[in-house]
Amino acid sequence: MLEKTYDALVVEPKIAARWAEANAFAAGAGAEPGAESFCIVIPPPNVTGSLHMGHALNNTLQDILVRFQRMRGLDVLWQPGMDHAGIATQMVVERQLAERKEPSRHVMGREKFVERVWDWKDESGGMIFNQLKRLGASCDWSRERFTMDEGLSRAVLEVFVSLYKEGLIYKDKRLVNWDPKLLTAISDLEVEQIEIQGNLWHFRYPLADGMTYEHPITYDEDTDTHTYETRDYIIVATTRPETMLGDTAIAVNPDDVRYKDLIGKHAVLPLVGRRIRIVGDDYADQTAGSGAVKITPAHDFNDFEVGKRHHLKAINILTTDARMTLKDNEDFLEGLTVAGKLIEVIEELDGMDRFAARKEIVTKMEEIGLLDHIEPHTHMVPHGDRGGVPIEPFLTDQWYVNAAEMAKPAIESVREGRTNFVPKNWEKTYFDWMENIQPWCISRQLWWGHQIPAWYGPDGQVFVEKDEEAALEAAIQHYIAHEGPWKAWVEEKLENFKPGEILTRDEDVLDTWFSSALWPFSTLGWPDKTPELARYYQTDVLVTGFDIIFFWVARMMMMGLHFMKEEPFHTVYVHALVRDMHGAKMSKSKGNVIDPLELIDEYGADALRFTLAILAAQGRDVKLDPSRIAGYRNFGTKLWNATRFADMNGAVLDPGFDPDSVKLTINRWILTELTRTATEVKAAIEAYKFNEASSALYRFVWNQVCDWYLELLKPVFMGEDEAGKAESRACAAYVLAESVKLLHPFMPFMTEELWEHLAGSDAGLACHAAWPEPSFADEASADEINWLIDLVSGLRSVRAEMNVPPSAKAPLVMVGSSPATGERLVRHEPAIKRLARVTDIVLETAAPGGSAQIVVGEATACLPLGDLIDLSAEKLRLEKALSKVAADLGKIEGKLANEKFVANAKPEVVAAEREKLVELQGQNDKLEQALERVSQAG
Repeated sequence: MLEKTYDALVVEPKIAARWAEANAFAAGAGAEPGAESFCIVIPPPNVTGSLHMGHALNNTLQDILVRFQRMRGLDVLWQPGMDHAGIATQMVVERQLAERKEPSRHVMGREKFVERVWDWKDESGGMIFNQLKRLGASCDWSRERFTMDEGLSRAVLEVFVSLYKEGLIYKDKRLVNWDPKLLTAISDLEVEQIEIQGNLWHFRYPLADGMTYEHPITYDEDTDTHTYETRDYIIVATTRPETMLGDTAIAVNPDDVRYKDLIGKHAVLPLVGRRIRIVGDDYADQTAGSGAVKITPAHDFNDFEVGKRHHLKAINILTTDARMTLKDNEDFLEGLTVAGKLIEVIEELDGMDRFAARKEIVTKMEEIGLLDHIEPHTHMVPHGDRGGVPIEPFLTDQWYVNAAEMAKPAIESVREGRTNFVPKNWEKTYFDWMENIQPWCISRQLWWGHQIPAWYGPDGQVFVEKDEEAALEAAIQHYIAHEGPWKAWVEEKLENFKPGEILTRDEDVLDTWFSSALWPFSTLGWPDKTPELARYYQTDVLVTGFDIIFFWVARMMMMGLHFMKEEPFHTVYVHALVRDMHGAKMSKSKGNVIDPLELIDEYGADALRFTLAILAAQGRDVKLDPSRIAGYRNFGTKLWNATRFADMNGAVLDPGFDPDSVKLTINRWILTELTRTATEVKAAIEAYKFNEASSALYRFVWNQVCDWYLELLKPVFMGEDEAGKAESRACAAYVLAESVKLLHPFMPFMTEELWEHLAGSDAGLACHAAWPEPSFADEASADEINWLIDLVSGLRSVRAEMNVPPSAKAPLVMVGSSPATGERLVRHEPAIKRLARVTDIVLETAAPGGSAQIVVGEATACLPLGDLIDLSAEKLRLEKALSKVAADLGKIEGKLANEKFVANAKPEVVAAEREKLVELQGQNDKLEQALERVSQAG
């Protein structure tokens, strides 16, 4: 006998241990001989990470797919692994060193520091894997990979060297997102936009060569005339005055009549004295500010592109730690006469922090009369998500992948349908990114990561090889085989060779997205031709969030097609974001972060998983309300109690049970519904409609099996028909067992426990049980029992709506019944009387006065209300309730009609109000219907 109550905290660890002991999730476990393969690679979590709600959703959906296919007998591999998380891991270890008052990494040196990171990884990294196991993730844990393990490191070397020699990797000086605190380039994904209450400073840049122009200052609509003033300056606005020292142009829109005569002329850069060109470019928005924009190609991404279009010089005036560099800055000083104000500017600002320099520059501009005005300005400022300081667009030498070239096959793959996005609308996002792709910066100024396999000769010549020995051989060939200034120097060094004297290795490491781009084939053993690579590549589906379609999905497509000549997956399922119950994005600053581990502790992993699945509608964010999780824990409890009830009534699984042999209508009905549900669930999972699969299971298990089937079996179990009892016991056990299997991918822990109870320990694990493929169908029996359910449910609803006391009974009057319905009423009279609480069933030709009426099939079921309730009191109650609902509706309609509220309130607040409106409108409709029934009855 099952325990009286299900205790997830006791059962879940026990089941997890059972799976681990059986190595239940090994590649191919439970597969039928000759089965086709099914493979998913896990989006590798950071080695520093812990389980958050995004992980919980992502891995629950993957696990549903994996368990489903494993039960179908396929050869399944869910490949686990972790990312080395370059910046995050280096920060963790550096923080640990500081907390322990140990030498910094710079004192320690690179080699010792990297050893220390490996020690940390072995001791503390990767705790998220144990958390994923708590969630029930059925990965092949024996095949765990790490982006810095020996095999994946070899794959990274192979790819980098190959792409370099094909001309697809190169070094270039371009703008990058630079973190002045961490002193490294970072990716766009590591940049977060933070709203800042700042200023917009409007500066006057004098025109060169004594030039003036007529600038319109007022406009008279009545006379259609402008008033002009003569100006010898042009006004530009900036949120970052400190960058103005690197200006090399002013841009105006070619269609802007105010400035068209200035295009091609020059202005003088204040404080510096450099002549800068005025260029015509569509980037300048003539409706924004003055319509003129200062162009600083070395410190703004848009300005960099303008600079390329107009062949402007890029002058970097900041150091890596965001201090002003002017004194020894050749680019800055070129062409300048260092005299007068410029001497003061260089002396005072050189070495000054960027924000201190900002204040100083504004002061100096005001002193010389070139500060036009200042206006408050709220704007988004990019910050490093880990360093926490504003990032700088920074001009620096980095390594790049020619992403535009590599993207071409990846674009065609999606366009031609070889890889499909689900939902399909994400293809537009993919194309927008891929067709406007920029070079991919793959170098990072860190110590933890894959060090770039590039070595530099004494003249700066680069040699890219898999190891230093091969690089040295290439260098010798380069210097010795060709006459040149370095030939003798290299020959001399070779006579008494010491490592590192001829070549110096590049100190940078690769962006972690570079190694994760190889994930679908590197984890399977590439570049070796392993059996796993042959068996499981191409993988089947990638389950991921929309925010990394470009950073990860697109790059896996590029690398997979380039090196494997085949797409890494045929389907990309893009799930939504998990938000709080009000629809707000979770963040620590808002204090609305929900910890999945706390939810597992409170409700169990099964309840959390089922909640996430049933809320995972395609294209709709998941609004997670903990009360919903409590509700789905009750769903599990319902199934547990139903199994205990069947136990107590002698239901035992019979291996020889034949659904086609059943005779009782109630059993033939539930078997038909089982077939319908299994078909619906399978189709929904295959279409990645997890919410529809979950809803079908909920409806079948809770409503049809627990609420109706077992309830309708009670008279059978208590009756005298022994053959009917035996059939019903066997059928009930079979239906519960099949329900457990259908539910297993969604709620694996409880179903594993129930499966052992129902099928016995000799039957094997539920995760290896055959997926239900029932084919029984008896439409007549299904129609009859569903008619009974509709009738009883309708009568119960009327009683609830009309506030009828549970003890009150009245006759049921049926009007317009066909002979077939009459026969059904006779057959099911005991059940109708018991379940709908009616005294008699009467057939009439007209509805009696004062009755509530519902239509069931061709007949009308009438319930005389005068015998059940105080009609006048009920009418007053309903009118009062309607009045309150109407008042609430009026308030919300007023809010939503207020354009200012809709425009200024947070989107999630507006969405919540709209949801309330729909809910109240539904309540209003029900109350009006109930009031109409009472009025007709009274």
